[in-house]
Parts: sequence; C-alpha cells; structure tokens
Amino acid sequence: MDAAELYFKTDAGKQEILDRGRKLPAAMRSLLLMVDGQRDHAQLRELMAGLHAPDNALEQLLVMGLVRRQEPASPTRAVTAPPASSLSPPAPPAPLPGEVKLPADFGRYRSLYEIVTDTVRRHIGLKGYFLQLKIEKCADVDALLALLPEIATALTKAKDHTFASEWLARTRAEIQA
Repeated sequence: MDAAELYFKTDAGKQEILDRGRKLPAAMRSLLLMVDGQRDHAQLRELMAGLHAPDNALEQLLVMGLVRRQEPASPTRAVTAPPASSLSPPAPPAPLPGEVKLPADFGRYRSLYEIVTDTVRRHIGLKGYFLQLKIEKCADVDALLALLPEIATALTKAKDHTFASEWLARTRAEIQA
C-alpha cells in the first residue's frame, strides 16, 4: 500500500454519514468523517491513533465500500488550474435506472461543501471536528448556507475577525456566481 494514496468517501460512505445505517463504532465513524480526499494513508493512520480506532480501521472501511483510495496526480505533470471563481462545477451524470436523481443544485452543493470542508480542515483543524460533523449532516445548499455564520465564528477564533469576514463574503459571492 502506497503511503501517498489519498482516501475519499464513496457514495455509500457519504450515505453512512447521513443515515448511520451500519451503526459503525464511534472511532470508525469518526475516521470516516475525517476521510476527505486531502489526507493520505500516513495522516489518517495518525488520526486513527488519536481516535483509538483499530489498526485495520482503514482497511475495514475499504472492505465495507465506504472509502476508496486513489494515487495522487503525478508530480511530473504540472497542471495550472484556472482561478477558483472561474471554475464551474461539472454537470452530474444522468442517473442509472433505480438510482436517486440528484437535485438541480447539486453542483452548487458540491462546490460549497468543498469550500467549507477545506476551510475547516485548513484553518480550524481538529478543533473543527464537531463543525465537520454538522457539515456532513447537511443535505442541501440551504443547510450549508445556514452553517456559514457558525464557520465564520470558528474562523474568528482560529484566525481573526478580518479573515473570517473576508472568507464569508468571498464564499457567499462565489456561491451566488
């Protein structure tokens, strides 16, 4: 297993966060919440120790189909991304027979979800654990938008008021675009 592999929640993993259908032990659920596509195997192993999760917790989540691993992009291929404000979220694929159809604003939801989870991870860290739990429970754009003031308050505590105010204004403007 390559330590540089990144871990992502699968659709089943996201669903587990919402409905708790598998009744995962607290440490396993906490680890699942921390899987965000930004952490590699070594970082997640470090978190597992703090959560008192079993040594094979990641492997268990993989076997259950709640997470998947993926190699990071090759460092030899430098890709220059356009500014975040010019990125438009990809259109969701057409649902297969028997699949749930995604809401029309799923692209906005996904963009906002990525903004807030990245912000919590980068600027608040583990102190934002309970905030991350609230984010994971949000099922639509309106629920995520309702959390923005709470995230801004946490940013004020972690950084300062100016940083939080600018982040809130920038995030709202980006979602309205």
